[in-house]
Amino acid sequence: MVYADWGDPQRTLAVAKALMRAPLKEILSTLSGAMTDLIQHHALVMLTGDCPKSATWNHGDAELTQDVTSTELAALATHVDVGKPWFGEARLAGSLRPVLAVASAPPGSAGAMLAVLPTDGSAPEPRVLAVLQQLWDLATVRVIDLMPQAVPVDMAGPWIANSERARVVANLTDAHATTLTTLLGVLRTRTLDAEAARRTATDIAVSALVELRATGEDEELPPEETVGGAFGRLSDMLGLLSRYSNVELEFSPPDCRQRLLPADIARAALTTARGTVLTMLEQGGVSRIRVSWQVEDTELRTTIRDDGPGTLAAEALAVHRLTDRVAALNGALHVDAVPEWGTIVTARLPLTAPDRPHSDPLGGLNPRELDVLERLVHGHRNRAIAQQLQISEHTVKFHVAKILKKLGVNSRGEAAALARASGFPTALSLVT
Repeated sequence: MVYADWGDPQRTLAVAKALMRAPLKEILSTLSGAMTDLIQHHALVMLTGDCPKSATWNHGDAELTQDVTSTELAALATHVDVGKPWFGEARLAGSLRPVLAVASAPPGSAGAMLAVLPTDGSAPEPRVLAVLQQLWDLATVRVIDLMPQAVPVDMAGPWIANSERARVVANLTDAHATTLTTLLGVLRTRTLDAEAARRTATDIAVSALVELRATGEDEELPPEETVGGAFGRLSDMLGLLSRYSNVELEFSPPDCRQRLLPADIARAALTTARGTVLTMLEQGGVSRIRVSWQVEDTELRTTIRDDGPGTLAAEALAVHRLTDRVAALNGALHVDAVPEWGTIVTARLPLTAPDRPHSDPLGGLNPRELDVLERLVHGHRNRAIAQQLQISEHTVKFHVAKILKKLGVNSRGEAAALARASGFPTALSLVT
């Protein structure tokens, strides 16, 4: 019997032992062998936020896995919550097919999803799903344990480049989703005749192309932008989503419209708001979304609420990506979902930076980098830092890479020594 084997403690421990000893490149193949008697499958595909080299890994039928795209996996991830296996039809490798997906996000991880392409299209039993979730939790822990070994400290440059690439890809994905959602709204509306719908769709597509071509111009933006200008761009960006759909978007602008915002804060607020709105719409059953900004002395607070089913969870992979986006700027994101009442997502981004003497070698570090550096001085590893600061281990690695570059050193030890010589962490009192 299949389940007799899994009920045997020796069998279960042997599988766990094999997974926790597997080299990085053999984790999926080891997992595949372990789960063969649970669910017969053609292939396994993984989407991870922890690997700087590739977001997708695969094992199994090469003719199938080579056609699976990261865009398809990202779309699948919107249906999967951490710790809650999902089974249904999803588009992978260009076709709709049965898929079993599980997600895990242990401390220190940006989150990882496993997509199983089964040979049988019937839904697995709940006990199979439970075992598979536990196996994936173990595999994800093994991946993040091995990842620092696979990416040595001297790859600081690629880490930074990859983080920037991830930001650009996330922004482009949200922009693309916004365009497609708007186009679908135009095609489905009954308020436009065929000719008007064609003209409107063409205008939307042209506007999207203009925005796409302007993506590379971020570096040419001024270092600051007015609050009113930034919020105006946000309302323009999201306005099309409601124009030809049944969802009403309301915008509550801040009072101090002439106050200046740092360009990176304004950009993060815009992209986080757009990503949140898109994530809310993916729930279904949403008819109204309200977006508001409040600017205080020390922070920009974005509040977005919907009247949907209230099923959006902080553990969802889509929310994890939004959280990491604001955490990279020392911000925080909170999800408050009430079933049958709706969801409120609040994002806080800091507006102040420490004033430090130019002679101070640590003067170029931002508050979050100082937090990380303090823990480097005390010899903490990335996982412990991630747990203490409540951010992903991938984000910690990004901050460490930035610290090494700004301080002009080549290792964590050199950074810690330089910090001690500068009187750190007592200097932290200057920014509190």
